[in-house]
Amino acid sequence: MANTLKIKISIADRVYPLTIMPEQEEGLRKAAKTIDQLIKQFEKSYAVRDKQDVLAMCALQFASQMEQKSIDKEETNEQTKERLMKLNELLTNHL
Repeated sequence: MANTLKIKISIADRVYPLTIMPEQEEGLRKAAKTIDQLIKQFEKSYAVRDKQDVLAMCALQFASQMEQKSIDKEETNEQTKERLMKLNELLTNHL
């Protein structure tokens, strides 16, 4: 693959070698840092015996945030659609 970059990302004290496009590096490094911070937070807050449990909790946290954003976006889109329809109706009645 042309223009790829080989990096190593550390998550939960494990190193993962990746081959990525250069424009992905910043996002991946930030994501790994966020995951490690969340792991430390979970380990501090809960009596966790296994890294697998902490990683599952991280995955659930991120997945629920994504789902909530999707739900919020759908609601916002629906509200915007309703407002545009009302505005269109007002303009049509005015003309």
